[in-house]
Amino acid sequence: MRRGILLTGIVLPVAMAQAGTVSIKVLADSGRIPISPAIYGRNGSGVSVNPAEPSTDAKLFLPREAGLRFARENGGNNCTKYNWRKKLSSHPDWYNNVYAQDWDFSAQETQSKLPLVQGMYGFQLLGWVASNTNNNFNDYAYNQSNWWAGVGQDLAGGGTLNAAGGSVPTKMGDASKYLEPWPADSSAAILGHWFGPGGLGLDSTRFRYWSMDNEIEIWDGTHNDVDPSLTGHLITAEEAVQRWAAVAKAARKHFPGIKLVGPASPGEWQWYTWPKNAPVSYKGKNYCWPEYLIKRLAEIQDSTGVRMLDVYAVHFYLSATVRADVLQQHRLLWDTTYLDPNANGVYQVNGGWDTSIKHQMFFKRIQDWVDKYFGKGNGIKVGATEGALDGTVSSDPSMTATWYASMLGTFADHGAEIFSPWSWYPGMWEVMHLFSRYGQSDRVKSVSSYDTLVSAYSSISKASDSMTVILVNRGPTAQSAQVALSGFVPSGSGKSLQLANLTGETFVSHTQNALKQGTVSVTNAAFSAELPAYSVTACLFAKQAGSVGLVRAEPTATVRVVRTARGIELSGGPQGGALELRDAAGAVIARSGWSAGHARFESAVLPKGIGFVTWSGGRRIVSAPMR
Repeated sequence: MRRGILLTGIVLPVAMAQAGTVSIKVLADSGRIPISPAIYGRNGSGVSVNPAEPSTDAKLFLPREAGLRFARENGGNNCTKYNWRKKLSSHPDWYNNVYAQDWDFSAQETQSKLPLVQGMYGFQLLGWVASNTNNNFNDYAYNQSNWWAGVGQDLAGGGTLNAAGGSVPTKMGDASKYLEPWPADSSAAILGHWFGPGGLGLDSTRFRYWSMDNEIEIWDGTHNDVDPSLTGHLITAEEAVQRWAAVAKAARKHFPGIKLVGPASPGEWQWYTWPKNAPVSYKGKNYCWPEYLIKRLAEIQDSTGVRMLDVYAVHFYLSATVRADVLQQHRLLWDTTYLDPNANGVYQVNGGWDTSIKHQMFFKRIQDWVDKYFGKGNGIKVGATEGALDGTVSSDPSMTATWYASMLGTFADHGAEIFSPWSWYPGMWEVMHLFSRYGQSDRVKSVSSYDTLVSAYSSISKASDSMTVILVNRGPTAQSAQVALSGFVPSGSGKSLQLANLTGETFVSHTQNALKQGTVSVTNAAFSAELPAYSVTACLFAKQAGSVGLVRAEPTATVRVVRTARGIELSGGPQGGALELRDAAGAVIARSGWSAGHARFESAVLPKGIGFVTWSGGRRIVSAPMR
């Protein structure tokens, strides 16, 4: 009898696909795209913004163990009025009160304590930032600083409380008492302070991504103490573009290699609209907001020679409340066939109002506009820098896992740059760990006969010697899958890792988690799998285990590998980067910094049998057999 994936002690029959089986093809030699590590991100890694209370190893343990690679640390709404010189920010979700917030310290902690994490901060485009803490609403005297329905009232600066709750105070505070003007040069000058001569000495390559403020489409609500109270009018779309351009030009002077990210539109309505819901009129034609923004930034880039945009990113706060719809949200971004049952803002995509338009394919639209106005080969990517999940799915860790896995797989499939949810639920650490620690560096093409139900997300190593196929079953019942491999011939069996039937937060560490391990038997370049309801299953393969050998990192440099009583010693080769210890199937089991051309993996972490070490430094990889 042929045998297949062994999961939790049960051997699954293989031979041929049974009736109703989902057929999947993995094309290892097709559709190869580098996977951006920044899709393994979230808002907040655990680093501190208070030097008096530095982060602990315990607080940073989960992000390290799960394989976090990107952390957005600018605080969302609190980014807009951050004063880096005074280390203060006004908090619009808490009376507009001003509190201390030290990005310098946060960035220093990111650099020193999270060596594999890219940190993201942001610029202030609104034009006003926090100036002092002397005019705060006394929330402690009112209710001991407890949350209630009126925390959004604009009370800083002498406002009068409306005890009935809601966001409208009896009298609005005077923002000029706690804010000060903040031109583009001041916003961008943090780059010189961090990376320039006489500055903090931070490594700019660790902080390449910078947000162009936050959710600028709803300033008139979130930051109405400025827009329109201090500006005297609602900021127009063109004024927003000019603020963006001024900051971009100032930022590039300090840091030419910076990646500018925005506009961080909060939800599907704002993806397409500027405040007060009207299309944007420009030179006699109406545009939806994203097309207008992209067109104008391209025009300014053409006229100034200064790059205006690197990642078009939005936020993922969506209106779906039906479970089946929520579990298909990954299809809103590129799928040209998916009809969104919650379509709303997209009705304005053509500059008018057309309720027959149900196809979102939002990121495809963005990429089409970017190519149209910036020209092909522009290097501009897409991403999502915040997001949350409706309770119909977030209440169940297994459903959450399938939703998050679908997002990560879809972002990898299309070469997206960033994905960093704001809200974090049980099941997400498990999925990040599975993708980040067991996935490979490059996406390759997978095709499913029933992709709305079961999808495959496949990746291959730079050296093409390891491959991971991740199968996601979004359905409420178990599914059978038959997977055919093309362009990659595994050397015998592989390893399976499965997430299913999750309850509560199960991720403790890299070695203590909910992954159920089994084996994958391959026959004639094919294997089968039984996928439980709402499950995520990774299948890991090595092409020719043990035959990796020692290869050059560059024409004149190799890495010397020596087996000692203490473990594996590595020396020589390129400087910088990080080393990864992998087992025969290519799964990362340990990481080490590459300090002064030397590193060691202790005997206790070495895998049994064949394993190898990789060094990721740009496009080249150093590999060597373990034993």
